[in-house]
Amino acid sequence: MRRALTFVTVATAMLATPATAAEIKVISAGAVRSVIAGMIEEYRKASGDIFDFTVGTTGQLRDVITSGAPADLLITSGPLMVDLEKTGKLVPGSRTDLGRVGIGVAIRDGAPVPDFSTPEAFRKLLLDAKSVTYTAPELGGTSAVHLFALLKKLGIYDEITKKGIHAKGGIDISQKVARGEAEIGVTLISEIVPVKGARMAGPLPEELQLWTVYTSAIPAASKAPDAARAFVKALTSPAMAPRWSAGGFEPPK
Repeated sequence: MRRALTFVTVATAMLATPATAAEIKVISAGAVRSVIAGMIEEYRKASGDIFDFTVGTTGQLRDVITSGAPADLLITSGPLMVDLEKTGKLVPGSRTDLGRVGIGVAIRDGAPVPDFSTPEAFRKLLLDAKSVTYTAPELGGTSAVHLFALLKKLGIYDEITKKGIHAKGGIDISQKVARGEAEIGVTLISEIVPVKGARMAGPLPEELQLWTVYTSAIPAASKAPDAARAFVKALTSPAMAPRWSAGGFEPPK
């Protein structure tokens, strides 16, 4: 049974642009959308290019990419990109790592910051919380897949999933926490930082942490490979480094 696809599509306004402007179709992981969205308009003004973004969880992206949806640029988690490279449908040598991000805990802005600096403290945090929100299992989100594995490892899977609140993705997790619909949320740090009303309480203890590298590549069927390559160059320029850091990313290691 296929997963339900609930994508968020973000396109720049179709303003008057130079005759040489390209339309770049991007299929992107939600983890990077807040960082990239902040520079699209500036880049469009400078280049004249028009962007059409399809955003989803890793599980959703796997489905839409393998279905043959047209794209000029892919931005996915490293593990998914490895699978895509095996298909031979990407431009050789076009893969570019953008940054890595860990998983954190979201709390409502103004709430006391809990201590979960050790695996046992994190276990206690989850057990003590009245509610925990995470990406719905059927959507295949990176943070949720890792969280479920941790819950089993910590021996609290049933206790937490009974009070779990399903979300459509990381941003939705943080928004639910900000609105008071859930006490805490567990998702990628980059999906906590940009949400007003939510606060990044801290990263998971390093013993439980999952660092995920996000990377880009150009499909062989891209109709605008040069424009896509130029956009990636802009994303990875030194001038963009502070934005990636502010968005919760670290340079890939």
